[in-house]
Amino acid sequence: MAAVCSGIFAVIKVFRFAGTSRTFLQPVVKYGNFFATLGALNQLLWHAVTEEKVRIDKWLWAARFYKTRSMAAKAVSGGHVHVNGDRVKSARGVGVGDALRIVRDETEFVVIVRALSDRRGPAPIARTLYEETEASIAARQKQGEDRRLMRLAGDMPPPKRPGKRDRRLIRNFTRKSDTE
Repeated sequence: MAAVCSGIFAVIKVFRFAGTSRTFLQPVVKYGNFFATLGALNQLLWHAVTEEKVRIDKWLWAARFYKTRSMAAKAVSGGHVHVNGDRVKSARGVGVGDALRIVRDETEFVVIVRALSDRRGPAPIARTLYEETEASIAARQKQGEDRRLMRLAGDMPPPKRPGKRDRRLIRNFTRKSDTE
């Protein structure tokens, strides 16, 4: 593929097999610190999937719910991801319009798939792959507020197991309360 930039359009010449080629104009856009054609930007950063289904572990990774594809596959096989209310395997295809329930740590997301991709792209573009339901957003905000209030009230369990000194202090405290 060869490209020549002139003004706001780029002349793209695509070489195909058997010596044939096709020339067309495409608008140029700025992305970060460089200029690229929309087609090149699509190829480099956000591979548009022409298929009707994408593996769920690939989609979860591309939509940035999980940092690696293997983490997404483990979550799916562990039962943390449901498609249209059913537990699925990581090879299951997900399509536009499917409802996903994703449990990550203590947080639950309920999203509707709006677009498909099997490549990971920038976070703002990844957010366009799904639409979170209003009920899910409200539940997550309420859960976050509850966690914040529990932290302030001191009702949270200790962040780690007690060490040797902590165990000694606990033992001394319980012995004092037994003698009284």
